[in-house]
Amino acid sequence: MTKRSQLFKNAAAATLALSLALPSASAFAAKQSGTALAPVREAAEGFGAQVHWESGSDTILVTKDSHKLVLTIGSAEALLDGNHVILDEPVRIAEGRALVDADFLAEAFEGKNTNQPEVGAKDHADLFLNALLAGDGVEAAKYVSPSSSYALPAVMLNQLWANYEMVFGKAAGAPSKSETANTIHRNVTYAFQTAAIPVNLTLRLNSAGEIDDMYIVAATSSAYQKPAYDDAAAYTEREVTVGEGAMALPGTLTLPAAGKGPFPAVVLVHGSGTNDRNEAIGSSKPFRDLAVGLAAQGIAVLRYDKVSYEHTFKVAADPKFTLKKETVDDALKAVALLKQTPEIDASRIFVAGHSQGGYAMPLITEGDASGDIAGTILLSGPSGKFADVLAEQQAELVGRVKQLGQDTAPYEQQAAVYTSIAAMVNDPQYSVDHMPEQFPAQPAYWWFDQKNYVPAELAKQQSGPMLILQGENDWQVTMKQFEGWKTALQGRKDVTFKSYPQVNHLLAKVDALSIGAEYTQPSNVSKEIVDDISAWVRGIK
Repeated sequence: MTKRSQLFKNAAAATLALSLALPSASAFAAKQSGTALAPVREAAEGFGAQVHWESGSDTILVTKDSHKLVLTIGSAEALLDGNHVILDEPVRIAEGRALVDADFLAEAFEGKNTNQPEVGAKDHADLFLNALLAGDGVEAAKYVSPSSSYALPAVMLNQLWANYEMVFGKAAGAPSKSETANTIHRNVTYAFQTAAIPVNLTLRLNSAGEIDDMYIVAATSSAYQKPAYDDAAAYTEREVTVGEGAMALPGTLTLPAAGKGPFPAVVLVHGSGTNDRNEAIGSSKPFRDLAVGLAAQGIAVLRYDKVSYEHTFKVAADPKFTLKKETVDDALKAVALLKQTPEIDASRIFVAGHSQGGYAMPLITEGDASGDIAGTILLSGPSGKFADVLAEQQAELVGRVKQLGQDTAPYEQQAAVYTSIAAMVNDPQYSVDHMPEQFPAQPAYWWFDQKNYVPAELAKQQSGPMLILQGENDWQVTMKQFEGWKTALQGRKDVTFKSYPQVNHLLAKVDALSIGAEYTQPSNVSKEIVDDISAWVRGIK
């Protein structure tokens, strides 16, 4: 295989789930009005301005050199160097941050040695997109950050969009544009309507206005609804950064509003796929539900965007990307962050892994050399080898579809593909040193690196409080996996087990037999699960 074709293959693989959970739609492709909004502090500090905003005040003061801008929360009127000016959109608050008209902010300080990238016609995101759509990889590469040039080289950018058009068809009309920002990137999303399905392309720009990464996903609608136990007065949230350097991740720390702390805390670790911090799947946001539910009961929660979501193409360009790099390392970095957070009780930091996150939990425990983790929680986590679980889940799905009297043919075809992948991984002739030439589920190294890893067997050798929870209506991680944990860990006295009738893989209680179709319908993590985690955490001293 040529280097060029491998780049294309890696890029395509980067947009796919690794298997146990459905791939999530970008949670950051939310539509704004026609005006692009940007966080005041990040945008202003990006061009060297100072921001002064006293807690509880409605007024924000932005200064640079001799220039002064006064913004008022909820108002479209501002004061620039003593002159009244009108913004296209009022200053607003979202997730604890003040947002302002990005065009206005850039223009307000235009010509004042600003390093902030220009927006509109000269926006680097627009210029990169125009070159990408034209198949001009050399031009597009001019806007890529030097540190990401290996992941987004001109040779790949030449054909990248054409390759996606071969899959989805030509885009009809100009895309709509929206943007958000986090502690790592300014995220500019272009929504395309193609012949097949809507597609969202998100460009991730660094503080210098360079393209640092990108994310392409089939657009899906979400009808998410907040759970009944979501009491906005019971918690506060703030943006945080997990780790540092090129692969740092943005996250949200949810803190109880009642009490001064220090609070016990839980780190949430994603299932497989390119998950955002909410683990948004269909019309569900399990991690958001857990965060607000636990915070209301006095437990802080840290959730963060997964590395394969925030740094998609950089991950795809790593030929030796592993489960450790995907899941384990960042979970431990999140623990380290909490340990240094004043509001957190450093002796009571717990880690909860959903699906693949639970599967990786023994590796996370093994990596906790300092003993900073007070206990672990597994939410529908596989106990056996990944390839075996993959084949098992597909057989379970076919059986359930048949039980419902539906046509099983499409599911059987899908099951055959995944079963063949599992057989290839389990074939004794293959290893990380000798992988199949035509392995269909890239990155191949990821699969063969963990070929012989059995979570329950490693956990058998460990100790420390562990809570293992399982939905009995889960086809992706079945009750067979739950029984595998119980069998392997029967000699441990520090493990608590509980399963829930009707609960599916998204930790929601559903009346019908789950086959994944219900994921498009609004659902929330079962209140019983939230309560059980809370009681267990509070019981660990």
